[in-house]
Amino acid sequence: MNTRDLQAFVAVVESGSMVRAAERLFLTQPGLTRRVQNLETMLGIELLDRQSKPLKPTAAGSDVYGLARAVLRAVDDLLAVASPDSEPAGEFRIGVPPFLSEMALEQPIDRLRAAFPNLTLRVTAGWSPGLLEGIEKAKADAVVVLLPEGVPLPAGLTSTLLAYKPTVVVAPRSFSLPDKPVSLADLAIYPWVLNQDGCGMRSALSRAMSAAGLPFNVAVEAFGSELQLSLVARALGVGLAAPEVLARSPHRNALQIVDVPEFNSGLNVWLVHAVLPGRLVRPVAVMRDALIETLERDAVCLPLTDSVA
Repeated sequence: MNTRDLQAFVAVVESGSMVRAAERLFLTQPGLTRRVQNLETMLGIELLDRQSKPLKPTAAGSDVYGLARAVLRAVDDLLAVASPDSEPAGEFRIGVPPFLSEMALEQPIDRLRAAFPNLTLRVTAGWSPGLLEGIEKAKADAVVVLLPEGVPLPAGLTSTLLAYKPTVVVAPRSFSLPDKPVSLADLAIYPWVLNQDGCGMRSALSRAMSAAGLPFNVAVEAFGSELQLSLVARALGVGLAAPEVLARSPHRNALQIVDVPEFNSGLNVWLVHAVLPGRLVRPVAVMRDALIETLERDAVCLPLTDSVA
């Protein structure tokens, strides 16, 4: 089996286009097509649904994609064993939730680029369940996920706890909520402004409301912390926010932090990966240390029931 044929097929699946895959591998489009066809002929199956736009793998092609990635990573491992001191190169596929992509990736990426200039970083954002699935299906090398306490991680993966991130309930000051602890029942009469399903903070809140037998009305699903805070400030509902995001928001003075003792809204931040190829051991360690430093530096303490000056 020719590993170049595997590389061509993997590139097509990941780019969704013969043209972009050819550019990525510095091939002509006919040359790339021949490599994919060679692999299909050898396996005796169609790997791509050529009627779909963008190109997608067939059901069998999805299975072959995961195995092809594993083969190519094994080849990388062999090369790393032969040259253990060689400079890390190739792709490093990182998955992060939107919350971290907004506030905690600058320093890790700067350090990775400075330490490993021949490494290509491919960063994607997604919700934690999808990121974990990506690790299990070999579609990412390392992911950072946000999970409520007590939620188990998949077996067979290496997981490192990076930080604990508190979140706070925020309401517009125009709601005139009392400056004392309130219950989830008190908040159940208000709609919520939250991320889409899959967000760890929303999942924790949904479970808490369900356990209390309370209605859970999401008025607006909005992507991005700053947009959500602006909507809450305009009295479209109650929301959740990370304290450090709230502290930097231009809307902070229009918002009230609500103390809800029965709702533990914090999330654990985990770095998760499968067995790493030798070339990625050092990059993952650099990313881990940089994330820990960034998350510790950005941690702030905010007074409950008060705005952030």
